[in-house]
Amino acid sequence: MATRFHHVNFTAKDVTDLENFYKDVLELDQTYYGGHDAADQIKDRGYGGHVTFLTDGSTEMHLATRDLNVAFKTGKGVNPLDRGHIAFRTDDIEAIKKRLTERAVPYADYGQWAIKGWQQIFFQDPEGNVVEVHEIKGDAE
Repeated sequence: MATRFHHVNFTAKDVTDLENFYKDVLELDQTYYGGHDAADQIKDRGYGGHVTFLTDGSTEMHLATRDLNVAFKTGKGVNPLDRGHIAFRTDDIEAIKKRLTERAVPYADYGQWAIKGWQQIFFQDPEGNVVEVHEIKGDAE
């Protein structure tokens, strides 16, 4: 099983301000889900807010409109769009789920929720920081 850091997600009321800041100050570039079209964002499963994807060429930064009600709308126990989250990509999400279960770490299985082809789970570390792990399924990569 290989797992690597993929992105950090920050939320804001106005994503445009954050986007302009990181593009101007750190000269980050626009990216789309690893090269996919912006139409790959899923907007009808509990979150339809604006998201901007930036990169330094190897790691991504996802800037999303803050939504305090995502957990309520999706019926999940973790809200990844309250304070944001860090994310890892794996090639074996079932192994990650098994490890979490074995260690009694509750997680929310969002499935293919925000981006076509991304199977996503969210959980909290011991300090309450939200962590995403996702696996790319099918030809979404």
